[in-house]
Formats: sequence, structure tokens, C-alpha cells
Amino acid sequence: MKLYISEGNPHCLKVVAAVELTLVQCDVQCVNHEERVVPFLSRPALPALLLPSGGHLFSSNAICQYLFETSGRKPNPLINQWLEWETTELQPALLQALHMAVLQGKATEASKILQGPLSYLDQCLSKGTTPCLTEESVSVVDVVLWGALHPFLSDSSPALGEWRCVQAWFERLAGEEACQAAVLKVLPGKGLEVLKPFVQRQPAPASSQRRDPQSCNSTASEAEDAVRVVSEEEMEAAALTWSRGLTACTEPPEKSHPILPQEGRRNLLLTSALPYVNNVPHLGNIIGCVLSADVFARYGRLRGWNVLYVCGTDEYGTATENKAREEGLTPQQICDKYHAVHAEIYSWFQVDFDFFGRTTTPKQTEIAQDIFWRLHERGFLLEDTVEQLRCEGCRRFLADRFVEGGCPHCSYPEARGDQCDKCGKLINAVELKNPLCKVCSKTPIIQSSKHLFLDLPKLESQLEQWLDKSTAAGDWTPNAKQITRSWLRDGLKPRCITRDLKWGTPVPHPDFKDKVFYVWFDAPIGYLSITANYTDQWEKWWKNPEQVELYNFMAKDNVPFHSVVFPSSLLGAQDNYTLVNHLVATEYLNYEDTKFSKSRGVGVFGDMAKDTGVPSDVWRFYLLYVRPEGQDSAFSWADMALKNNSELLNNLGNFINRAGMFVTKFFEGCVPAMELLAEDKTLLAQVGWELRQYISLMDKVKIRDGLKHILNISRHGNQYIQINEPWKKIKGGDQDRQRAGTVTGVSVNIACLLSVLLQPYIPTTSRTIREQLNAPAACVSTMLHAGGSFVCSLPAGHAIGTVSPLFQKLEADHIEALKKKFGGQQAQKVAPDAAVAAAPVAVNDGAVVSGADPERAKQLMQAVAEQGDKVRVLKGQKAEKAAITLEVNKLLDLKKQLALAEGKSAEPTAPQKGKKK
Repeated sequence: MKLYISEGNPHCLKVVAAVELTLVQCDVQCVNHEERVVPFLSRPALPALLLPSGGHLFSSNAICQYLFETSGRKPNPLINQWLEWETTELQPALLQALHMAVLQGKATEASKILQGPLSYLDQCLSKGTTPCLTEESVSVVDVVLWGALHPFLSDSSPALGEWRCVQAWFERLAGEEACQAAVLKVLPGKGLEVLKPFVQRQPAPASSQRRDPQSCNSTASEAEDAVRVVSEEEMEAAALTWSRGLTACTEPPEKSHPILPQEGRRNLLLTSALPYVNNVPHLGNIIGCVLSADVFARYGRLRGWNVLYVCGTDEYGTATENKAREEGLTPQQICDKYHAVHAEIYSWFQVDFDFFGRTTTPKQTEIAQDIFWRLHERGFLLEDTVEQLRCEGCRRFLADRFVEGGCPHCSYPEARGDQCDKCGKLINAVELKNPLCKVCSKTPIIQSSKHLFLDLPKLESQLEQWLDKSTAAGDWTPNAKQITRSWLRDGLKPRCITRDLKWGTPVPHPDFKDKVFYVWFDAPIGYLSITANYTDQWEKWWKNPEQVELYNFMAKDNVPFHSVVFPSSLLGAQDNYTLVNHLVATEYLNYEDTKFSKSRGVGVFGDMAKDTGVPSDVWRFYLLYVRPEGQDSAFSWADMALKNNSELLNNLGNFINRAGMFVTKFFEGCVPAMELLAEDKTLLAQVGWELRQYISLMDKVKIRDGLKHILNISRHGNQYIQINEPWKKIKGGDQDRQRAGTVTGVSVNIACLLSVLLQPYIPTTSRTIREQLNAPAACVSTMLHAGGSFVCSLPAGHAIGTVSPLFQKLEADHIEALKKKFGGQQAQKVAPDAAVAAAPVAVNDGAVVSGADPERAKQLMQAVAEQGDKVRVLKGQKAEKAAITLEVNKLLDLKKQLALAEGKSAEPTAPQKGKKK
């Protein structure tokens, strides 16, 4: 392992101390503040720990926790609570204090900012029975908090006499040799001046306590909320809301099919991008489309909105024909087989579609042909002769996704026939440099064919007017807006809507009867036909823009077809179609440090998840926790285990189970009477604020950020229990017993609230919590009504059910076994470097090589695929040009070897200007 740190960075202090204390073998390297040691981050992040697997940790607390666990220290349930407190409450106060003391010279004012956190820390230390925060010996919590507070407490700028317990604890830590060594290495100077270069590089902390929902990815803004001061007015308002209970509430209505728009209600039509039927979806596909839409659909139903969620498999096109040929089935048989596979996968992930259909239906043909004729009659279609790539080896024209070559715009060597993954520009397949058929790897020829085009330039003015209104009024993700505007900025061009294929929706025009519709004209119409197969009153959804709001969920690569091509088709049809109001696009989810690959056995695919022994709710939770909302993210087995064990088990599960067990153990299974003190009202106000933030974010489809506020609520609850210690007070006098009852009653009501908020994310667990608490169904509509109301839903005397643990720990050996299982079949792969090294000695340019080696060709095909993925990852990470060039050269060498192993020429057979003798 290698740890990168920088001098004068207070975050590096704690990690160096952790290395010294745990004695974990680690190479510590000091670098410049501006050095980028994590290649896939857009800006420097220090400290950073390079793991043996090649992955990185760049959260100082995560690094410390990893080092302590690696050294064999057993985790303690309190550790995660303290680490969260340090991140969400202490760090923002420290950042503001450092800014004032170091850059403004206001040390006295800076010390006042720390009074709240120091008071809380002193209070907890005074109640503790051990010299350190969580146990007898120094733990990761002690190291983290000592490192965070060292710049201030070592300078004695605050009056530590007021915090005697903090002073004794801090002096003990400062006397540890490991901590002293860390100070010498990271802060080689006296006073706060040594921190100036670091502080100058940090954004100025916001002084306002109001939070902009758009900034929820910022740790500072999250923490600022955590230390917000609750006013007397907020406390009393929260107590008043709490006291209202469930008296005027009714149970949410059951779904009744068919779901149709209703007058006076908010009617939401949700779609997720239709998955290709021939592919088994991987985790990235699942979170990018169906799971994100499912969470919002469930949330919308809880809010009392009238929601219809439809999806289905996209079944036409060349990919289906090829899959059928591979498996010796007809295209229809392939569609039937894999439609069932998709349906089973989504069912296991608890995706609650109102209808899951498919595109190979008579309704699809009927609606697609109707839209076609309406466009034709209104002059929005053009005829033109197109030069296409035809593979003589496969004896057919090549669909765009089955040809690959150099991008004519940026020279990316593996651009598809319709679009370049690197620069994002549209491509005509014949423009590719050195094109190859992806099925047989032969060079295709160019052949002419007559086709129909959607006249996008003629529709551009209408489209822009509609886009201006939709993007201004709706919740379009920033990437959706950016991608759409980039298409319009370059000017729209006519878009071909027909293809020379057999398997597809037939073009009804007599001059084009041997052709089918191109998938990106045809597939989005699948939303309409799937709804039509659900209800014959489908037009009440799709031709009713006055009453219906349309949400489209997808990954970013699908944006142009949903924001430009499909809306243009519907605008041109002039039939009062419902157009998208809210376009929600995710970035990409990667697998560990690479891409998902079914052929190479890399990554978890939907049909494999249920065989891991990890419950569906845990998969949902983690995928939503790392949902790539603002930038690409990665699935990591180690991080999944960490989030399960810390957030689900030790945070959520620990709090909910303790609250319920206190009712069972101390109060005979009935919620005790509650007499609220100022401390309880403060908690009610904090929880109510988190609830309102959750609703505000979820209304805007900020799904990942909404989850953070659920976790904040349980953290508030854990801290509340920990400080009040009802298990001790229950043994005291009447006053103490009453206090234990109040804390228990408030806590179990918070658990009830959590069961409601968790329902969109982990529905099985949500239902289990409500069953254990015997919670009334009416609590759902009350809690999420309007802006959110935290009421007492389990009053005194309410009998709860049987309480049991909600989550299980994911053990390290289990996770390691799964990581190896889904890391690829290493034994069957040819290492790219080894394959390049084994390249045969000189072969004359253009020579035809006899003696094909099918087994070696098979291995080399796998190596080419792997090396291609490696190049794509490097380019996606914007790695150094020299590193990319090196890997591209390896890829080209592998392709030459593959040609030789297949008995072909090692070089293209195109005419050459001259050979070297």
C-alpha cells in the first residue's frame, strides 16, 4: 500500500497517526498539494491511499478506518456514529474556524465557533466509563478526532479549562508516540500559520444556515446543516406538530388497475429506458434506469400522487437477429426467452412496474406506423440514397452498433457506427476510419441504398421552443440539458429512420416495403405501445399534456434520442402528444476499477445477484447510495460491505432495533408515556428539518441525496439514545424512569418515521419495521403530507409486535470470495502484456498467413476485448496521453496477432502508396 500526504494538510495528520499506531506496512509519500494521485478525480484529493487491488481511498476517515480494521481491530458500533459526527458536525465548524483564524486573524471569534462541538464532546467524555471515547485503548475514533482538533487544541487558543474532560483526553492522545510522529511529519511548524497554504485552497465556508438542495454533495454543506442552531420557535412548532398525531388521517388508497389520469390530482407517467432484450442487465443498467424510476414511483405513491410506471424490453434490431443465430433460435424465441429473464431479474430487485411489456406487439406496429404516416403527410420525411457498410462475410448491411472504427472527429479508435463514445458526436458509419465488422472482424464494403429521413432541421424551431419551456419548468438533470444543448449547438441534420433489416417494425410505405424502422425511431414509441397493451385508454396518458407530467429515466447515452429525436417525431406528428417534462439521466456506474463485461466474467449481472446471498434490499440500498447522479461512480465490494456494516447494521439497524427492544424489555411491549423536555423538542425539530429536506430533494428526483437525510435522522436518534442512556435511567427513581420512557417513546416514533421514508429504497425492510412496530397505515400519508410532518404516530399505550434484527453483517471472507468470483476468469484470459511480448517475429506487410490457430484466436479475441476496455477506461479518466498511447499500441498489436491467428493478413488490404523493401 502507498499513502500520499501533503505537509500542512490537517486531514493528513490523522491518517499518518493511524499508520504509526496500527503498524500497518505502508509506504508514506509526501507530495505537493496540487498533485493528482487519484487519476479518475477531476481535482487533487489528499490524503489518498493506494490499495493493493489498485483502487483508491481518498476520505481521511475511511483510510483511518481501513488501517485499523486491517490491523485486526474489531469494529465497535459506536465508531461509525462518532465518525459521522466528526464529518457532519465537527469538520464544518473546524473549516469555518480555520478560515477565520488563519486567513482573517480572528482567533478569539474562531474559538467560539467550536464551543458547541467541544461541549458535546466534553459531555460524552464525562458520561463515559473509559479513558478513550469508545474503549480502554486508543481507537480509530480517538485518532480521527485528535487529528481534527489538533490545530486548535495544541495551540491552546480555546479556553480548555472549560472543557476539562476534553483537555485530559486530548493530552493523553498528544502524548502517544504515534501522534507525535505524525505532527512532525505533517505539521513541521508552530501555530496555525503552517496551515495557511492548505486553508487558502479551500472554498470559503458558507455562514448561512440555509441549505441549497443543489449543493447536497458537499460535505461542508451537509455538516453545516448538522450544527445548525434550533431556535425556540422551531422547538415549539415541532412539539405542536408532534402532538397532533394521526387523528385526521386516512390510509393511502390501494392501487386499482387500470390506473388512469384523474381530475384534480397530480398525474405522473414514468418510463425507464427500454433494456435491450438480448442483454442480461448489469448493475449499472439497473441503477441507471429501472431502479431509479422505481424509487421515484414508490415515493410518488407515498406522496399521494397518481403514478403510472411502465417499462418493457426493446426487442427489434440486428442484435436480436445475431443472438438468435448464436443460440439456434428464431428472433421471436430469443425475445420470449430473454423477456422472461429480464422480468425475473427486476422482480427479484423488487422493481414495482405497473406494467412491464415489450415492443414485439401489434400495438407497436399500429402506433409506430400511424406516427410515420402523420410525419409523411405533413412533409417531415425526406428520401435519400445512403451509402451503407455491408459485410460480405455476414452477407448483410451492418447496423450501426455492429461496426467499429476510428472516429472522423477525434480519431478515437473504437467509435461505433452511430456515435463516438469519447467526443459524443454523431457519426455516419461510412465516415469511420478503418471500419471493421464486430461480428466477423472483416472490413465491410460501401453499398448504396434508398432510405427515409426525419427532417430534423425543419422541426428544429418547434423543438427549441418546446425545449426552452420544458427545461425551464421541469426537473431536467444538468447532464441532460448539457447533452441536448450540444446537439442543438452543432445544428440538427436529417436523421435516417429506416434500416435494411428483417427483424423490426415494417415500414408501411410501398417504396420501402423491404425495410424496417430504425431502432431509435421505433424503440421510444414502445413507451406508447406498452401503455396501449396495459390499457385501451392509453391516449388519456399519452395525448393529454394538460393533465399529465412525463418523467423519462435513463443513462446519459440515451439522452439525445429522448430529448431531440423522439420529441421531434411527436411534435411533427401534430397529435397532441404528451412530451417529456422531466428528463432524469444518470452518469455511468463502473465495476471496481473497470467496466462490466459479461464475456469476461467481470462484474455482477442481474441474474447473478440473487445467488450471492446478499438480500435484495442491501443491493438496492448500496446501488442507490452510490447512484451516479452528478458524476460517474463505481461499485466496490469493499465499500458495499462497509456501507452495509456501518450504515445499515450499525446506524439504521442499531437505532431501530434498540428503540423497539427498549419498549419490549422495559415497558412490556407498549409505548410509554412521554413528557417532552427542551432536549426532546430540539430533537423533534432536527428530525422534522431532515424530513423536509428529504421531501424537497425527492420531489426534485435527488434520490441519492434524499437517502443521506434518512441516515441523518437515525444518527440523530442514536446520539439521542447514547446521551440519555435509558437502559441506566430505567433502574433509577421515578423521575429517571419517566425520562427513560420519554426517550424510548420518542425513539420508537422516529423508527416509525424511518419505516416510511425507507419504503422507496428498501421496501422489504420498510414493511418489516412497520410490522415489528405494528405501525398504523395512516402514518404514511401524515408524515409525507405537503412539506412533511413528524407526528407522534405511536402514542402511549400502543402495543408493538416482536422486534428482531433487520440486517446481518457482511463478513470479510464472504465479500472477498464474491470479489474473486466476479473479477473475471483470469485463468482463461491472455494477459495483454504477455500477448504482446509473444508476438511473432516480422511478417511482411500485407502477407496472407496460413495455418490459422482457432484456440489462440479465441484467447486473443478475449485479450483484445480486455485491452479495448482498458483503453476506454484510461480515456474516460483523462489519463496522461503517453499512457493512453502505450495501451492503444498494445491494442493494435493484439489485433494484428488476432488476424494472424485467424489466418488473415496482419495489415489492412487497402491499397498502399508503397512498400518498404
